[in-house]
Amino acid sequence: MHLRILLFFILASSAPSLAQTISPKFGDGLLRLKAVDSSWTMKIGARMQFLATAQKTSNKKISSNFLIRRARLKFGGYAFSPKLKYKLELGLSNKDLSGASKYTNNAPRLILDAVMRWNFHQNFELWFGQTKLPGNRERVISSASLQQVDRSRLNSVFNIDRDLGIQLRHHFFLSNHFLVREIFSIAQGEGRNITKGNIGGLQYTSRIELLPFGKFKSKGDYKGSDLKHENKPKLALGISYDYNDNAVKTRSNQGHYMDTNTGFYQTDISTLFFDAMFKYAGYSMMLEYANRQANHPIAKDEQGDLTGDIVQVGHGFNAQIGYLINQNWEVSSRFTHINLDEIVAKPRENHYTFGISNYIKEHNLKVQSDFTYIDYSNSTNQMLYRIQFDIHF
Repeated sequence: MHLRILLFFILASSAPSLAQTISPKFGDGLLRLKAVDSSWTMKIGARMQFLATAQKTSNKKISSNFLIRRARLKFGGYAFSPKLKYKLELGLSNKDLSGASKYTNNAPRLILDAVMRWNFHQNFELWFGQTKLPGNRERVISSASLQQVDRSRLNSVFNIDRDLGIQLRHHFFLSNHFLVREIFSIAQGEGRNITKGNIGGLQYTSRIELLPFGKFKSKGDYKGSDLKHENKPKLALGISYDYNDNAVKTRSNQGHYMDTNTGFYQTDISTLFFDAMFKYAGYSMMLEYANRQANHPIAKDEQGDLTGDIVQVGHGFNAQIGYLINQNWEVSSRFTHINLDEIVAKPRENHYTFGISNYIKEHNLKVQSDFTYIDYSNSTNQMLYRIQFDIHF
């Protein structure tokens, strides 16, 4: 049903009487529409990722898996005025649609992004809708523009992902090149596609970014690899602080609900991120640090009995470097350290990853492969091999 509605929408939008159609070059959308009076535009895009994995555990068992990791449709443009832009992204793979529950009306979580962006005054923008919160850099980088097969373990443990709310964004220059960006967000605090209302409090996120040497080419501070070969060193520094008031999930607005026999356990959760991106002459480096704390991380019911849920408090560090051998081939490596607090009762983790990427047409058509050795403090070490094909129209 969802696909039939979407197909009708695309065909209706393509009617010659309503708009002019432009077929863009590969990687720049499937179709571009523009109203004859220039009152609106729409770019339609699609992408797919096909992933194969093989994993070996300490007991020498090997498991393998083949997966359509991502399959997505994207729509974007402006409405009425170029100062009012929109983005709609739909996820169609099983991974994207998973997570249906009574809090989403038991419906697949089809919508990833549905957001409006209004440039209402000079360098100020107001965003409203569902989209990524301004958290760690690695999460905000699109999964279509990653340097390795997928994001690091730090991201999966600490990221604050998408939510529904508003964001105020602003930027200014301290000098001819020194760029400063500021973001403040207020969100529902329970993740994407929640339809049953806000159970806890609201979620507040602030972020500031410093680019002392100016902008990166083609927004490269939010893309993996130095595919544009920066001819001068470029650096981006970022710090984000997130405060989720009366959070009811084990990872702030992520994880699972902390149920009790009388409702939900609530506690204030804060998450701090530091990150940096550096690029120059085919070299790239990304660093991230994350720390999550909670006022009372161990969930209890009204009688004071433990429920078994614990907020995933602790810290993590991620360092990733890459070198573009030539225009198409890149080698990269990554080290990730995860150390959750003792009350979480999970082992410390060290992930060592080596990757090779072949960029046939930059990030729009590529093959990526990586090997990871995972060292757990309880000696249950693992090895993971992945290869992924990515195509982006």
